[in-house]
Amino acid sequence: MSTMPRALRTHDRHDFDLHELAAAKGGATVSVCLPAHDEERTIGHIVRRIRKELVDEIGLVDEIVVVDDHSTDRTGTRAHAAGARVVAASEVLPEHGRGSGKGQALWKSLHASTGDLVVWCDADLHDFDIRFISGLLGPLLTDPEVAFVKGFYERPIDGRARGGGRVTELVARPMLTLLFPELAAVMQPLSGEYGGRRDVLEQVPFVEDYGVDIALLIDITRLVGVDRMAQVDLGRRVHRNRPLEELGPMAAQVMNAALRRAVPGMVPDHAVLSAPGSEPVEITYRERPPIASLRRTELPG
Repeated sequence: MSTMPRALRTHDRHDFDLHELAAAKGGATVSVCLPAHDEERTIGHIVRRIRKELVDEIGLVDEIVVVDDHSTDRTGTRAHAAGARVVAASEVLPEHGRGSGKGQALWKSLHASTGDLVVWCDADLHDFDIRFISGLLGPLLTDPEVAFVKGFYERPIDGRARGGGRVTELVARPMLTLLFPELAAVMQPLSGEYGGRRDVLEQVPFVEDYGVDIALLIDITRLVGVDRMAQVDLGRRVHRNRPLEELGPMAAQVMNAALRRAVPGMVPDHAVLSAPGSEPVEITYRERPPIASLRRTELPG
């Protein structure tokens, strides 16, 4: 007799008290990683709040790692001044490529950080709150079964609160519902705020570009099962909204990552996206190997 899988654990950021989380942490270590490309306007404030309220005051976070992804502004300087350890993406595992891209920056931050628990947060948030970090850590610190946590939120656009963004609602959510129905309850499959246990995160590959978020969600589910995942309502989130012409390539990358996991070999590694009146955009699929596989190759013999 089969049993139904447990429903996806869903929490609110206010469910977790900071002092209780610090006590529950025990001997575990926590890394907060911020991949950043030209985010000098927001990165200093984010790092400063994490450093003051979660590192110095309560000891919930042990390190803040900013991966400066080929910025041309003062992102690295401001992050360092605010209290982060800044590493250049081009200098982490350069033998595996120096190119830029969100997925590659996430992968390199996993290698560069040291925490038993790793939490990622986008670096372009205009209304950052430490609950974005503590909310994600809540399920990981209070429930040993939880291996991966995804954040969700409301995004005010044009003065109105909305759920997911355009790529989420028109591409990611329909694809999960049709191809990966066990993940249909995930509120924000493309959110940049998520975290997990290092021993799990190091077992999966990282897609180089914007397909990384949905690919990690699918791959980790296949690795540990939806029973070991959770999502947390992080409240309201304000960040840079991209123009429509940038969303087509992002959507194509998301589709590529999801489709090749649903039907291996279905989509090519390389394609050209052409829209009327716009320059053609190359869509290339590449992924970085699991960090654990790199460590195995470094072993003697």
